[in-house]
Amino acid sequence: MPFAQLIIGPPGSGKSTYCDGMHQFLSTIGRKCSVVNLDPANDHTTYPCALDIRDLVTLEEIMQDEELGPNGGVLYALEELEQNIEWLQQGLDKLGEDYILFDCPGQVELFTHHSSLRNIFFRIQKMGYRLVALHLTDSYCLALPSLYISTLLLSLRSMLQLDLPHLNVLTKIDKIASYGPLPFDLEFYTEAQDLSDLLPHLLEENPMMRHPKFEGLNNAVVELVEDFGLVGFETLAVEDKKSMMTLLQAIDRAGGYAFGGAEGANDTVWQVAIREGLRGMSVRDVQERWIDRKEEFDEIERRELEEEAARAREVSGLEDDGEKEGEEDLEALQRDISDSGVRVVRRP
Repeated sequence: MPFAQLIIGPPGSGKSTYCDGMHQFLSTIGRKCSVVNLDPANDHTTYPCALDIRDLVTLEEIMQDEELGPNGGVLYALEELEQNIEWLQQGLDKLGEDYILFDCPGQVELFTHHSSLRNIFFRIQKMGYRLVALHLTDSYCLALPSLYISTLLLSLRSMLQLDLPHLNVLTKIDKIASYGPLPFDLEFYTEAQDLSDLLPHLLEENPMMRHPKFEGLNNAVVELVEDFGLVGFETLAVEDKKSMMTLLQAIDRAGGYAFGGAEGANDTVWQVAIREGLRGMSVRDVQERWIDRKEEFDEIERRELEEEAARAREVSGLEDDGEKEGEEDLEALQRDISDSGVRVVRRP
């Protein structure tokens, strides 16, 4: 039974960067992984692309032939893929039991109310894949209360639309300190509870929100999200190994991979570690690392990298010295061998 991640999220949330980083991370832990590009507008992938929708249809062709804009062209391309799902199935069959990352387009209507992407996901599910939807959002949304509330609504709508195991992820968390101080700890935003505490800060952000009609709307939105009780967030700094490890633990539990991977997955050590409770980063660890003591931890990591580089140079120098000594010993041995006087003459 193969497993897969469906990478969705608005433009600029880091979907392709995530696919590249996760592909490298999975390869490091020995899990065979392939990336499938479902974005017809993505013509410069940074990751090795095992299957590309642009081999079926390109955004440029659609815009020219159908006289559509970029957004309409992407919707048309996904409808085209839905009608030619056999092409996708044949490509996935060639990948065998590989763990798949699906890099999806960034048009939010595709995963909020348009049906094609959801239908494609359901067809992939019928092929035997265990799917986890990963909704990425730039952590900059925490800097503005209005943007954070909009993110909550978008995440909730996506969860209800796709109806799959689902994780919401705040990406670029390593940049969060540069956006200015947050009114609450990071845990407040990742848990998405007691949201009424955020409303006074929303009024400070925009005086227009003090109008009675906006006040009623804001209260209704907050109550809606809290009543569903579905939305929460993981965090990710894609260049940080521990952050990637923590997120992969959550993904593996959501999709069931941690409880028995596909045959030949070749990472049983990872599965055992997950079952035994391999410790990742809690939200308080993330708060300390990237917000409260970021400069201190950055300096520690810089020193560790310098020490590692120095050790690598030292080992390289010892190996070079060993090779030189070996060559000198061989030359000395050859000089010490006396001439036996025997000459070998090769006949023509």
